[in-house]
Amino acid sequence: AKDYELRQYETAKWVSTVIRGETQKEAMRQGFWKLFHYIQGKNDKEMKIDMTVPVTCLIKSGCTDFKISFFVPFEHQDSPAQPTDSDVFIEERKAAAIFVRSFGGFASPEKYAEEAEVLARILRNSGQPFHEDFFYTAGYDSPFKLFNRHNEVWYFKK
Repeated sequence: AKDYELRQYETAKWVSTVIRGETQKEAMRQGFWKLFHYIQGKNDKEMKIDMTVPVTCLIKSGCTDFKISFFVPFEHQDSPAQPTDSDVFIEERKAAAIFVRSFGGFASPEKYAEEAEVLARILRNSGQPFHEDFFYTAGYDSPFKLFNRHNEVWYFKK
């Protein structure tokens, strides 16, 4: 469709942390640093791991918990280093069909929410069944990249 795409993601491991009771912006900041320390060697193998994209954030309706995640690089999918920070964990996300809407610019929590609402409206209007009670934000760029930025919102197909 012209306003979104449907992607099939395979089962994969992500390193994640949950930040509770903060604003989305503050949760992203805190979560990013916890995960960044993990890839910088705060893990059981004391191994530096390449930064990957996207950085995702799980947004649940009416909930102030935010799960921030980094994709575990392909070469570490079979046996990822275990986090030594008790707030950081490895999770396996099952294969899924995901509706994706992409947009540019610097993405604020408000912009992500707006794009998620646009995607939800398009999916409802086209009769596509999806899980409406949560969505993911996905950021692909460093804060230092100024142009041609890429952001996404994801809804899981039912």
